Amino acid sequence: MPKQTQSAAPPTISIVGAGNLGSALASTLSSVGYEVKFLAARNRSASAVTTKTLARKLNARLVEIGKHSLDTDVVWITVPDDAIAGVARVLARSQEWKGKVVFHSSGALTSDELAPLREKGARVASVHPMMTFVRGVAPQMAGVAFAAEGDAAAVRVAKSIVERLGADALSIKKENKVLYHVFGSFASPLVIALMASLERVAVAAGIRRQDIKPIMVPLLWQTLHNYLKHDAAAAFSGPLVRGDVATVRKHLAELKKLPEAREIYVALARSAIKNLFVNNRKGLEKELRR
Repeated sequence: MPKQTQSAAPPTISIVGAGNLGSALASTLSSVGYEVKFLAARNRSASAVTTKTLARKLNARLVEIGKHSLDTDVVWITVPDDAIAGVARVLARSQEWKGKVVFHSSGALTSDELAPLREKGARVASVHPMMTFVRGVAPQMAGVAFAAEGDAAAVRVAKSIVERLGADALSIKKENKVLYHVFGSFASPLVIALMASLERVAVAAGIRRQDIKPIMVPLLWQTLHNYLKHDAAAAFSGPLVRGDVATVRKHLAELKKLPEAREIYVALARSAIKNLFVNNRKGLEKELRR
């Protein structure tokens, strides 16, 4: 089992699945002194050219998943959630695993997805960064929370790696992983979904697409600043907190032209009424039931 001390060399690492997360993770690990020896990808991967470029940059060997022994202390699986169990089965048959540490990075799935590797002697854990990963962007990991659960030895290794990245290790219970992932979904992908609805409403209001961001960015930044400096209640503003039933009624009437956006508006307004202070609560509740 690899151990890290102040004087010991950091463990060598293989990344299995060089998509958005795997590529960003490989680059970041390399930048803080870890040797990423292997990038394992599916044959004829859609991102083959990008993956080859990354492998050359990191001086890593690009191999096909399950077709070459991953001779490293740590193997970090970063494939999509639905593929983790299958990849674990393929890898379990491909080499000796006793004494190795294996992670996967699903936010919703537990370390039990790696049971085939655990049965072969590996110590396993789920290690999920609370960060968004999109094509071509390698976000900074400093200050990012990495939620870890699994075998004690694997979690210890995970925490030492996370600390070296300048990130924060967060212990998570297996039974809480799904809601933890929902929490992250509210913080990023669902925010983007809300932005997409915002854009549709803006266009319906006659605002040119190229003008949407210049108009909205100051409002969005100030809203986030208010929330971060204070809390949700202190950052809450607009017709709901004022209890402007007539204005909400007009909103709902116009949003009949955009039924999907109307559903989102009603759902968020009801949530606000339940969780935040508003004036004229009963009047607003009545209007939102129409």
